[in-house]
Amino acid sequence: MEISIHHKILLFFFLFFLSATLLLVTEACHAVDKEALLEFKQKITSDPSGLLNSWTSSSDCCASWKGVACDSSGRVVNVSRPGLASDDDFIVDTYMTGTLSPYLGNLSFLQLLDLSNLKDLRGPIPPQYGKLLHLTYLFLDSNKLTGSIPITFKYLFRLNKLYLSNNNISGIIPSSVFGSLRSLSELGLSGNQLSGSIPLSIGKLVLLTKLDLHENNFSWSIPASIGKLKNLTYLDLSENQITGSIPQSIGGLSELVLLYLNQNQISGRIPSSIAGLSSLVFCRISENKLTGHLPPSIGKLPKIQRLILENNQLTGKLPATIGHLTTLTDVFFSNNHFTGKIPSSFGNLLNLQTLDLSRNLLTGQLPPLLVKLQSLQSLDLSFNPLGLVSIPKWFSKLKLFRLLLAKTGIKGNLPSWLSSSSISTLDLSSNSLTGKLPPWIGNMTNLSFLNFSNNGFHSSIPVEFKNLSLLMDLDLHSNMFSGPLDTIFLKQVQDPLGHFDSINLSNNMFTGPIDENLGDRSALASINILVLSHNQLGGLVPKSLGKLNELQVLELVDNGLSGKIPAELSDAKALTTILLSRNKLSGSIPGKVLNLTKLREFDVSGNRLSGRIPPHKAIIPASAFLDNPGLCGAPLPPCKHS
Repeated sequence: MEISIHHKILLFFFLFFLSATLLLVTEACHAVDKEALLEFKQKITSDPSGLLNSWTSSSDCCASWKGVACDSSGRVVNVSRPGLASDDDFIVDTYMTGTLSPYLGNLSFLQLLDLSNLKDLRGPIPPQYGKLLHLTYLFLDSNKLTGSIPITFKYLFRLNKLYLSNNNISGIIPSSVFGSLRSLSELGLSGNQLSGSIPLSIGKLVLLTKLDLHENNFSWSIPASIGKLKNLTYLDLSENQITGSIPQSIGGLSELVLLYLNQNQISGRIPSSIAGLSSLVFCRISENKLTGHLPPSIGKLPKIQRLILENNQLTGKLPATIGHLTTLTDVFFSNNHFTGKIPSSFGNLLNLQTLDLSRNLLTGQLPPLLVKLQSLQSLDLSFNPLGLVSIPKWFSKLKLFRLLLAKTGIKGNLPSWLSSSSISTLDLSSNSLTGKLPPWIGNMTNLSFLNFSNNGFHSSIPVEFKNLSLLMDLDLHSNMFSGPLDTIFLKQVQDPLGHFDSINLSNNMFTGPIDENLGDRSALASINILVLSHNQLGGLVPKSLGKLNELQVLELVDNGLSGKIPAELSDAKALTTILLSRNKLSGSIPGKVLNLTKLREFDVSGNRLSGRIPPHKAIIPASAFLDNPGLCGAPLPPCKHS
């Protein structure tokens, strides 16, 4: 958002100054300005797109240098050579390597300097840039600049927009700089290594509309003086180490549209003054240490669309006043300590698309008025002690794509209305569901994610399961499923969709053997995680597993497998985890398998393996090789020489 907005502005100014150059310039480029620009070019060691090719000592910098514009007296007022810009209906994306020349500080009439997105400008910002007293726009973002913000910037009284984001700038922000830039309307310092506190003097930047300090190392609390920035529309202080509480004064920011304070260490209560944020549309205060009740005044945000408060320590009941926020599209309140019932007033949130109340302490009956939420696409109530017993029948009237009700007390059989739903993500794990997996599961052809783990299902997988041609993630672990696995592995796909990313079928009663051609099955062509542990599979470890180029995790623990560890497993170069313990495997450990480049976890304990453990670089404990009477060599005791 930052790049697109300010580059539209730059394009306007570029065209403006270009026309000014053609129409108004009557004198040649001033010698001081020309020298300053050639000194800048000299500091550039790589310019693959030739952004500075037209900058030659034999030509007039006002008449023929690209990216340079002058006023009528031949003084340079605009230098614009960004790495990302529009050019004849195309987006040019390039870079320059080098350092910033202090000579640019001699461009005493300069109003705009844009060297943004050049990716590889290094070194400090020269303090001489503080001499650019006419400078209005300074864009040095998205480079590799280091050092601190020059204290000389306090002299840039005319500066309207300052972007230094996405560099490696460190140190504190000089208080005198914030106190002096009274004309500043946009300040972007995100993605650096700035530290210390946000200066109190920030309250003097009364024209500021955008303040982006996210992804730095700022600490201490948010200064109360921030409440003086009455024109502020965009405030992002996320991804820092800010402590203390949210100041009451924040309620004075009536023009604020976006407020991001997430991923800090902010504590205390959300102030009741939040009601003053009458223009707020996007609010994210997640991943902090907020406590206490949500103030009922939160229901006075007439324009709010996204309200994200997840991963805090908020307590008490959800205020019924939230039902007044009819503009809401997304609510994320997960992983707090909210108690009581979900208010019936939530049924008034007719524009709501996402409701995530998971991982709280909510109880009681779900309000039937939620059936009015016909725009709702994603509902997550998982890990609440709701005691649902059954999924309410009125759920069938919702148009959900994602339904997550893990550990909410559901019992009995799956409700048949699911067969005619359009659900793509379904998580009913850690409940007390029982019975057979019904054949109509094959009608849920939109499913891409299915988690029925930690329930009491028993039966084989119905043949209709093969119809789930979009399914990519399947978790059925810890049930009592039985029968062969082929129905799962032979399921249909809809290229490029429907190839498994992960399968977890552990802790069931599935029987084998494992299909020897498993690695050739289309559904598994791009699988990352395959977990089949604690079943009754028997047979061999398929050699074809080595064909699974994207397989990272392979767990086949306690399956009654016999035969050798196939050396072909070493062809699966992405493997990080191989767990084959508690089987009946024999023979030696293939050296190439144990020396897979990415291998981090390996366990073959409790088998019938023999021979010397191959030398290996991965750090694997002795426990991973124990209970194999014939194994020897590091990390086990050395082999006995015959």
